[in-house]
Amino acid sequence: MTATKNIPVGATATQTTEVTRELTVAHFHDDMPEVYGTPMMIYLMEVAAAAAIQPFLPPGWVSVGAVVNVRHLAATPVGHQVTASAKVTDVNENLISFWVEAFDEQEKIGEGEHVRAAIDLQRFQKRMMTKKSK
Repeated sequence: MTATKNIPVGATATQTTEVTRELTVAHFHDDMPEVYGTPMMIYLMEVAAAAAIQPFLPPGWVSVGAVVNVRHLAATPVGHQVTASAKVTDVNENLISFWVEAFDEQEKIGEGEHVRAAIDLQRFQKRMMTKKSK
């Protein structure tokens, strides 16, 4: 019995954010454009993916990102909304695959594949404490 046995292929979720200067490349690099940063878009996609499967995981289990293969297709300026969606495409043992997309009010700004791993949070934290102490 795996922790992912109840996750249905096709499960979806969305997450939305407003682009602020803190979410732009310019916030980190003054010489860059003031547009939504690729790492922030990927983060929003990951949050949507996690939300799509969290209700199906056993108590004490969460998911962590394992693979990201995403293209950033278009720039989004400050003040615009971005919505990311994630759809489960495959469940294999403790790995869950997703198709992810992001849109602003005018167009698709990103798309790709994402894989998350289901983990027992307590066991994971114990392992991290052991690693931290070395």
